[in-house]
Amino acid sequence: MAHKKPFLPEKLCRQCGRPFSWRKKWEKNWEEVRYCSERCRRESKNKT
Repeated sequence: MAHKKPFLPEKLCRQCGRPFSWRKKWEKNWEEVRYCSERCRRESKNKT
């Protein structure tokens, strides 16, 4: 039976406010990740 990985760290996206979980591709820079997606990152750059 597959598990849903319930013990992964989560953060809130600074742009949309939705929670997002740790991903393998963010392993080395998890502390610097602020946005849940590329779209949120781009939208935050456009508003400033």
